Order: sequence, then C-alpha cells, then structure tokens
Amino acid sequence: MRIVGTYSFNGGAETIQKSYATELNEVTQILSGIDARVCATKQTGNDSKSAKLLYSNHKIAKSINGEFKKLGWKKQEIVSDQPSKSMNKSVKIDFTKKHLGVDVGFNNKPLPIYSGCAKMTIFHNMGFINVGIEIVPVKELAEDMSSGVSYFEQFVWDLEQRGVSDIDIPVLILGVAP
Repeated sequence: MRIVGTYSFNGGAETIQKSYATELNEVTQILSGIDARVCATKQTGNDSKSAKLLYSNHKIAKSINGEFKKLGWKKQEIVSDQPSKSMNKSVKIDFTKKHLGVDVGFNNKPLPIYSGCAKMTIFHNMGFINVGIEIVPVKELAEDMSSGVSYFEQFVWDLEQRGVSDIDIPVLILGVAP
C-alpha cells in the first residue's frame, strides 16, 4: 500500500516526526509492505469483458494488524464499568507503542471523526497514548472495498469543519491506496 495523503490534526505530523520518528518509520514500513491486490477478488462487469478488483476490508485490516503485531505493537482496550446494555462494554485502539496510538480504519466506521478525536483523547486521558495515527483508505480505494468505510477525504473535511478543541491531542491521518 502507498501513503498518498497526510493530514496533520492539531500538530500531529510535526509532533510524531519529532518525538516518534522510529515508530512512524515502522508504520510506513508496515503499510508499504502490504500488497492490497492480495486482499482483492476480481469482479466481472455486466458486459463480461470488464473486470475490477474488489478489496476486502477484513483481509486488508488483518494483513496490517499482523504486521503491527510482528513489530511488537500492542492492542489496547479500556473496559467500561457502566452497566448499561445499550453502551459498548469497551473502547479499543488497534495498536500502541511508546505512547503512540494507531487506529486502522478499514472497518465500518460511520463517524471517523470519533476515532481521530474522541477515542484518541480518551486513551490519552487514561495515560495510554500522547499522540495518534489514524490509517484510512482514500476515496478511490474505499469505493472499491467490499463494504462501506469512511475515507481520508471525508475524514479531513470533517476535522476541518469541526476545528481543534483544547482537549484534542495531536493526530496524523494517513490516507492509503493500493
């Protein structure tokens, strides 16, 4: 996979490049080592001559997750003590290492801004991370995925419209393509 878009939210790129260069290099290596075509199937068009690749969200996420684990990144979960049945029992971030959090956004996420702002802030407030990276497909890839996902361009637009709050932590958003 290629990183084709970056967005620095609240100084995320600068902070990560300065204080987490080694970990950022690992993230870049992991992504460049993923061949998204292996995670795709050919879909034949109506005229039976045209075919396009349909990328599997699950397979891409599984490939990325496997590479993070190989390099010693750990999953992090906060279990809620709230008894409500309507509330999730836990909040998860895909990976952490040396107080850098990484969330891989290849699953259905109707509100990507939640991960980049609220979820990262929760993990920061609990002492697990200082800064974060969000990895999401660009629109071109998202349109060819097996199920609907949020994409980089929408994420950036949402963050620009929302603005930065005094509780937000630095986050680097990476848009990827095959």
